[in-house]
Amino acid sequence: MSTEPAKPARRPRRNPDEVRRLALEAARACLVEAGPGAVTLQEVGRRIGMTHVNLIHHFGSAAGLQTALMAMILCDLNAALGEAITRILSDDPLAQREMIDIVFDAYSQGGAAKLAAWIAISGDTDRFEPIRLSIQALVREIEKRLPPNSELSIGRLKSSILFIAHNAFADALIGGFMRDALDREPDATRKMVARLLPSFY
Repeated sequence: MSTEPAKPARRPRRNPDEVRRLALEAARACLVEAGPGAVTLQEVGRRIGMTHVNLIHHFGSAAGLQTALMAMILCDLNAALGEAITRILSDDPLAQREMIDIVFDAYSQGGAAKLAAWIAISGDTDRFEPIRLSIQALVREIEKRLPPNSELSIGRLKSSILFIAHNAFADALIGGFMRDALDREPDATRKMVARLLPSFY
C-alpha cells in the first residue's frame, strides 16, 4: 500500500477577465480602507489569493493596476454624475437630495475622492485628462437632453456640478473630522448643499 502523500487538488485556472475584476475590486477596497499607499500588487494579490507576479501578467506593473483602477472609478463616477443629472431634470420633489446622495456616495464609498487626492498630491496631473474629457462629454450629453424651454441653463448646470462635486470631494476626505469638531450630524454637508443648490437654478 502506497504511503505517498496525496497531491493537492489543482486550482482551476481563472478566466483573465475574472482576475482583472477581482483584482480591481480588491484594489478599490484597499484604496477606500487604507488610502493610496495600500494599493500594491502584493496586497491586492494577497486579497484574491494570487502572487504579485501573476498580477503583473494581467496588468503589466503596479502603475498598470493603478491606471485600470482609475478608469474603473472614473466610469463609476461618470455613471453616478449622469444619474444625478437625470434627477436634476426630473420633476420629482425628492430628486435633488437623491442626486446629492448619489454624488457624495460615489466620492466616499466609491473611492473617487481618495483617487483624485492621490493624483493631485503625486503631481502627475496629466492623469486628470481622462476625467476632464469625460466630464466635458457628460455635460455635452446633458445639454442635448435639456428641453428647449428649460430654465436651467448649461452655465448654471455646470456650476451645480462644480458645487456638488467640490463639496462631495471635501466631505469624503475630511468631512468626518470637521463634523466631529463642530458637533454636526453625519449628513450635515449634504443638507447644506441641498439648501444652497437651488440658488444655482
